[in-house]
Amino acid sequence: MSLLAYWHSHARELALLTAQHVGLVAVSTLAAIAIGMPLGIAAFRRPTLGKSLGLLINIAQTIPSLALLGFLIPLPFIGGIGPRTAIVALVLYALLPVVRGTIVGLQTIDPAVREAAIAMGMRPGELLRIVELPLARPSIVSGIRVATVIAVGTATIAAAIGAGGLGEYIFRGLSMVDSTVILAGAIPAALLALTADGLLAWLQHTSSRPGRLTRTARASAAAALLVTFGGLAASGVQAYRAGDRIVVGSKNFTEQIVLGEIVAQALEREGLQVDRRLNLGGTFICDRALRGGDIDVYVEYTGTALTAIFRHPPQTDRTAVREEVRRLYAATGRSMLAPLGFNNTFAILVRGGDARRLGLKTIHDAVAYAPAWRAAFGYEFLERADGFPGLARTYGLRFATAPRVMDLSLTYRALAAGEVDLIAGDATAGLIAVLDLAMLEDDRRYFPPYDAVPVALTTTLLREPRMRRALARLAGRIDETDMRRLNYAVAGEKRDPAGVAAKFLDSLR
Repeated sequence: MSLLAYWHSHARELALLTAQHVGLVAVSTLAAIAIGMPLGIAAFRRPTLGKSLGLLINIAQTIPSLALLGFLIPLPFIGGIGPRTAIVALVLYALLPVVRGTIVGLQTIDPAVREAAIAMGMRPGELLRIVELPLARPSIVSGIRVATVIAVGTATIAAAIGAGGLGEYIFRGLSMVDSTVILAGAIPAALLALTADGLLAWLQHTSSRPGRLTRTARASAAAALLVTFGGLAASGVQAYRAGDRIVVGSKNFTEQIVLGEIVAQALEREGLQVDRRLNLGGTFICDRALRGGDIDVYVEYTGTALTAIFRHPPQTDRTAVREEVRRLYAATGRSMLAPLGFNNTFAILVRGGDARRLGLKTIHDAVAYAPAWRAAFGYEFLERADGFPGLARTYGLRFATAPRVMDLSLTYRALAAGEVDLIAGDATAGLIAVLDLAMLEDDRRYFPPYDAVPVALTTTLLREPRMRRALARLAGRIDETDMRRLNYAVAGEKRDPAGVAAKFLDSLR
């Protein structure tokens, strides 16, 4: 019932995300057919070429989808944040079944049929068009069927780079640890895959039966598929067009989604048109999206910008960090605006019961117990200059096993459930109090300050003065207590981030 209620309350958004998802699948599958069939024909005609081609396509298939997106993002013309990169990745994954289906279909044709056609005086082009492709059609359709189903499933990952689609709900649900929101995206995606598979299975079946009625059915099915996919692709592509809109981004955890909504709605209240690219991958994807002009603004943290983005050594002086980061952004065509008002430093957390029983108050207090503990950290924390390697050196931390790597939003519940004994979370996380977790004091002042600051393209600020006014109204208006409350409303009470943001902005009037 909660899932049905969620779909009902988000019906318009669900329709848009479904259209975007089908648009990604349709465009990428049609492109894979247009590229893959000629490649399959060429590979069949020249086996040596076919072996090299097959090797390259197989290598592309072995690359994990998120890794492939990461490889493509920096590339000129085909990279960046948004549907273009996602479509390129989906085409690469869809090529293998299309090429193989074409090759297998041509290989299964009786050589006697070809000899008879050649004896009748058919040229190679006529032989292909009149004899070979019609006979190979069932196998080709089978390859297209597999490619389409793969694309429907893989397209959910595209939400990590702002390409939209039903993966938006899946990533949102993961960040909120909300199974209802995850299912809100997973079930429609599964239904899309089953529907596409069923339609193409029927087309594959009819394509293998001779007769005039069958030819009519094939033509009708193909026309219906093209019209359906074309219409949905057009609506999906339309949804991606930003035009003169301000594009707001965010990282992929609860606080960032809430802040992204606050920024987006603050801009909308100034009369600006806004597109949202929330729930992008971590810091580096958001930074690359801003540098590349794929988004116009997102909320960053000063310590993160200093150490992770600009790769400067950590500093502990709050004012010095702000000024240094402001200068570094200005030198790259971006503007750091006034801080929102809270410092979201890393929080080293243990269970509240353990802290009380062992008398743990500081990170140094935990060092003696750590060799018997298990730790879990988010992906970025394990790699960043201000993350685990430096923390371990500063405090001499050692654990029973290598720290587990998991999504940041899942670490809180893993700690509370006893699956791990120490994590690195956010000081403003709403789940800290709810799950009875204890934050250990950074008594050696390892972590730099992490003031939340909007960072925007300078060209966009100059083009839209209302944008600067809207963001200035947020300066100093969100303190640590506010942020914990907002985070808990989403992560703890499972409330919609857009509604939570709207209520908070109303309270600022």
